[in-house]
Amino acid sequence: MTTDKRYECSVTVNTEFLLDQSDVQSGRYAFSYHITIINTGSVAAQLISRHWVITDAEQKIQEVRGLGVVGEQPLLQPSAVFEYVSGTVMNTAVGTMHGSYQFTAVDGTQFEVLIPSFTLSMPRVLH
Repeated sequence: MTTDKRYECSVTVNTEFLLDQSDVQSGRYAFSYHITIINTGSVAAQLISRHWVITDAEQKIQEVRGLGVVGEQPLLQPSAVFEYVSGTVMNTAVGTMHGSYQFTAVDGTQFEVLIPSFTLSMPRVLH
């Protein structure tokens, strides 16, 4: 893996609680997350795989690993933007996610983009 500035992407996340897909009485809390990935480096790169760590309020951890995102392995040219929406279900009204994307640049260089922790929360649960 490299720390070369030519191989960088930025990731932003927006989350939403999905009341219509949740069953609060049964302890089922559904959330969507909207991801925006921008290739901020100077070399085109393909998103190959993902790794997510999802932690609920009881510290139960789910790990998700897989190829691409939402069935795609997008090739991002420098300054290109890729957006997608996905989701997760937890047993608590609050939790966190963090993870990483693994990329391969067109020159064969492999690099990882870390996704900092973000909060999933049912409205009016956190202050």
